[in-house]
Amino acid sequence: MNETIQGQGANPFAYQIIRYMPNLVRDEWVNIGVVIHDPANGRFRVRLVEEESEFARIRRLHPAADENLLRGFGPFFEDTLGEHRGELAAWVAKLGQTLSSSVQLSPQTGLLAEDMDTELERLYASQVAPHRARATATHAAGSRSEIRAKANQIFRTAGLWQKLERSVRVGSYTFPGDPLRLDYTYRRNGTRGFIHSLALSRDPAQAKVLAYTADAIRAKTEKTEFAAVTEVEPRPEGNERHQFVTGLLREKKIQVVPLSRLPAWAYQLRPLLQ
Repeated sequence: MNETIQGQGANPFAYQIIRYMPNLVRDEWVNIGVVIHDPANGRFRVRLVEEESEFARIRRLHPAADENLLRGFGPFFEDTLGEHRGELAAWVAKLGQTLSSSVQLSPQTGLLAEDMDTELERLYASQVAPHRARATATHAAGSRSEIRAKANQIFRTAGLWQKLERSVRVGSYTFPGDPLRLDYTYRRNGTRGFIHSLALSRDPAQAKVLAYTADAIRAKTEKTEFAAVTEVEPRPEGNERHQFVTGLLREKKIQVVPLSRLPAWAYQLRPLLQ
């Protein structure tokens, strides 16, 4: 059955849910991602679980889950779909028949929507995200995925969306096979800028990953600038987590931009971008 979302300038897309089924005999699965594509021009988007809380949920449901396998499927889908843009619809259908027996695609569903990225976030929230995350979606962003979803909305409103490259691989700067992807990048007067979501309260250790990545990128790129989008304004006084993160990012010259200040920051950046 097709979903239809009416709207001005709606485009026909197709999507499938990515499922992890470690035990075929029991016929039990957990949704781990979404792939959405535009059959007419070969555009596609993929999003798979990436938060530690999401992997923890999978481990609770399937204690013997192959986490290395799951973490590798994001780059795999990006690579294989990117290599077959000219025959995307046929390749997606074939892919569903050739995947590992423990990772499967749901039947394809069509929909009409204005923006592929918006639909990807909506489908992920409704089909994949843990119930707790869905229940708190109207409150302050807490996870990286929630921060990124709010940042997406702000960048669209500010007219910045089309000037950003999204989900940028860092393996060419660090080591081949590095699964990390920075959320956004842009070019400004010969400077390469990078923006990444960072949850201060949920997973402050990710600040160390971002700091290491910034160092690796700067070692290979002459002019760079970095910004970390956070869910709240950092309060280093009396908060050891915030103190650690802000101190580390300041040392690495990574600007901290909380969601409350992101609209003004985005409007200031827009006229500077190529």
